[in-house]
Amino acid sequence: MTALLLRNGTLLDVDTGEYAEGDVLCDDGRIAETGPGLTAPGGARTVELAGATVLPGLIDAHVHVTAATADLGALPSWSPSYAAAHAARIMSGMLDRGFTTVRDASGADFGLADAQAEGLIRGPRLMFCGKALSQTGGHGDSRPRGTRVHDGHQCCAGLGRIADGVDAVRAAARDELRKGAHHIKVMAGGGVASPTDRIDSTQYSTDELRAIVEEAEAANRYVAAHAYTARSVSRALRAGVRSIEHGNLIDESTVEEFVAHDAFLVPTLVTYWALKTEGREFGLPESSWRKVDEVLDAGLAALERAHRGGVRLAYGTDLLGGMHRHQNEEFRIRAEVQPPLAVLRAATSAAADLLGMTGELGTLRPGALADLVVVEGDPLTDISAVADPSRIRHVVQSGVLA
Repeated sequence: MTALLLRNGTLLDVDTGEYAEGDVLCDDGRIAETGPGLTAPGGARTVELAGATVLPGLIDAHVHVTAATADLGALPSWSPSYAAAHAARIMSGMLDRGFTTVRDASGADFGLADAQAEGLIRGPRLMFCGKALSQTGGHGDSRPRGTRVHDGHQCCAGLGRIADGVDAVRAAARDELRKGAHHIKVMAGGGVASPTDRIDSTQYSTDELRAIVEEAEAANRYVAAHAYTARSVSRALRAGVRSIEHGNLIDESTVEEFVAHDAFLVPTLVTYWALKTEGREFGLPESSWRKVDEVLDAGLAALERAHRGGVRLAYGTDLLGGMHRHQNEEFRIRAEVQPPLAVLRAATSAAADLLGMTGELGTLRPGALADLVVVEGDPLTDISAVADPSRIRHVVQSGVLA
């Protein structure tokens, strides 16, 4: 692998918020050295940055790379090869927007992760969970009321699999772990894009949730839970869930529980804005579109509450269909209630902590994987430097210009 030298950049340490002028030398896929006046080894490629800002590669901790439509109920009828072709296109766009690693929150599998790792498709490094676990009639059950048959075969392109009862959820979790899941996703409450549940419902019994957590922990993995309300979030945290996805309707007592359990919250505010304005255009059913208002306005207040209370936050977007192009807009939305540095940490070092890759991702320190993004301007004073993809000059993944 040819070494890469990025010369004369402005390097941001996302942990301290401090800038340093200097170069970044990438060799064998990792950051070999940083500092002023570095010497490029023989045969290295050199890129002049002229003072542009260098950040760690961005991490989106809640994506659905196979969700090429907002009509999630239609996905199981798609050919797996057709869904994979769409996923390749979606992943390529994510890399162009500066996201060098993503955590897929259901839908992607070992095939897509292997294809990306082997260079067969272009896109971010993919941390997948396979299919999300859902109770009958839960957020991962995409069947309309009159449909009885459900095909849960692994090759179906849907996002969820149905499992009811302690024994069944153990078997389902073990099956996803058998296929290489980096984490297990569970639907612990109602959702927008599901046809037969209420957003304010709780889903899965406490015994079922604990069984799923036990299986993940036995494999040295963790559980992420879809949940909106304080009640559903609290049940999931008490069961040992490590990350809560969305959490738009949490309250002050929930914030205290997050801190007590050292758990993460992954808000996904941009998706509600996108679903409200464009969702129906990209396939969101009318019944789901009408649910969006229940969580749209509350999300920003929940984020502000969590930030103020010291909750560990990671960056997520949860976009569907043609709305994936808004991925960077989450930076702008969060900056309404958080300092820019906090938002950047959520998409770098904090997200790396959630993924169990502290020191490997989300940092410019020597020894880390050489995932970098070079932007025009100072994102600490102007968040549009990362919120506007047109201001991204270079993306480096594993030491190679993407």
